[in-house]
Amino acid sequence: MSEQREPAREAGKFSRRDVLKGAVAGASALAIPTVAHAHVQAVAAHDPEDRIDLSRQYPFYGNGGQVGVTTPPQRHIMYMTFDLTTTSRQDLQVLLARWSSAIAQLMKGGIIGQVEPARDSGVGMDTGEAMDLGPASLTVTVGLGPRVFTDTFGLAKQKPPLLRELMQLPSDDMQPELTGGDLSLQACADDPQVAYHAIRDLARIAKSTGAAATRWTVMGFGRASAGKGQSTPRNLFGFKDGTRNITEKADFDKYVWINDGGPAWQQQGSYQVVRKIKIHIESWDTDRVSDQNNVFGRHKVSGAPLTGTKEFDTPHFTQKDADGNLVIPATAHISLAAHENNGGIKILRRSYNYTDGLNNMAQLDAGLLFISYQKDPAQFEALQTKLGASDALNEYISHIGSGIFYVPPAPKEGSYIGAEMFEV
Repeated sequence: MSEQREPAREAGKFSRRDVLKGAVAGASALAIPTVAHAHVQAVAAHDPEDRIDLSRQYPFYGNGGQVGVTTPPQRHIMYMTFDLTTTSRQDLQVLLARWSSAIAQLMKGGIIGQVEPARDSGVGMDTGEAMDLGPASLTVTVGLGPRVFTDTFGLAKQKPPLLRELMQLPSDDMQPELTGGDLSLQACADDPQVAYHAIRDLARIAKSTGAAATRWTVMGFGRASAGKGQSTPRNLFGFKDGTRNITEKADFDKYVWINDGGPAWQQQGSYQVVRKIKIHIESWDTDRVSDQNNVFGRHKVSGAPLTGTKEFDTPHFTQKDADGNLVIPATAHISLAAHENNGGIKILRRSYNYTDGLNNMAQLDAGLLFISYQKDPAQFEALQTKLGASDALNEYISHIGSGIFYVPPAPKEGSYIGAEMFEV
């Protein structure tokens, strides 16, 4: 990337401030109340570096954790899982090598082969819909499911020690077609078409090798977890989501990255848990806001805990009102999920909103694609066991899909994802 800075419009760069100026102008024309205008200006002033930069790119190869884990969350996601359709170790190896080579090109904003072959009978290697869109901060993260590490592929001895199917959890209402998978691809970008294109072409590679077939997929929008330097986004409940998310390196090292003294190729990996969580939106939208605030334990507009006035105020879970009742109910989401109430457990959230249109009852079908990273799946299970049993939010959600994957560290230049596990 050139260090020379071009005008935002020419370089495809749009800051939150630029977008918000347009929103303010439109609001003025429609006589939106002054308080909304003031809030927009405050967000722009507070967070000028949370930018959309369609020329930004991240490196796929490296010496630490895989990209797309601690990378500041982009605004869109295409997530897909795959079933292995081969019993050949070599087929799996070739697929991971081809995926790695393709991902490296895609993350640079490139194509992975001819779009328009010279021969009339030629079939394009790249589908072409992301040409000229730029890298748009694309990251593609590869996960390996439990069945990869079996005798079928001669990899049983390479299995990461904590990789296993998740235990049955109180909130589970799983649909088989949305559950499981042997491989996962998480493509995040600031342009939804860039993310879609990446998964589309990587799925074509899987099919062409005969190694894997698509299982389930979710296309998400509006990141629902904040990274460092980003303003806290909102989920489809309308509440700020990710206020207390992990953002510092010390916490990444403590809670996310594996560093257990095991095989070198597993170090700086992580475990990815994904859940498709349906929101009963029609029911939620008829609930009074005061009850919604109690469900989350926060004020809807400010994001402040019910015991505070600002979003990042530390919640006081034992504080009581004049009648002796807890200000933050014991069943509030933030109370049950807080590290203070769970032996210090933290996980890295990287979630997105999704919509599937309308259901068969002509109601909105939407929810949260919850993705978390942790060095031990038991971290997620401990939190979700507590939430699934007592969370007041359970009245409005259903966990309908699930998967667990080991995410290897980034491959080194000239290598590919998981290459070292095939060398033993």
